[in-house]
Amino acid sequence: MIRDSGLPNKTDAMFTEIEGETWTEVMAVVQRAVETVAARAPRVSAVIKADVRPGATDMMTRKVESVERHLSAQ
Repeated sequence: MIRDSGLPNKTDAMFTEIEGETWTEVMAVVQRAVETVAARAPRVSAVIKADVRPGATDMMTRKVESVERHLSAQ
């Protein structure tokens, strides 16, 4: 459901990251994800962490690239 949202997203061992231009569009995907799980499970636990940076785009990729550049420079 999250992958079908059209928003950039990434899932790793601990979290699913979703990136969007507005709070509203991202939270709409979060709400649908919670509702999807709730339809199949007796309990849903959602931990939400937000990094709001107006004007920033493609931060899931750019931030990792920045960290890797700093690490390789050492």
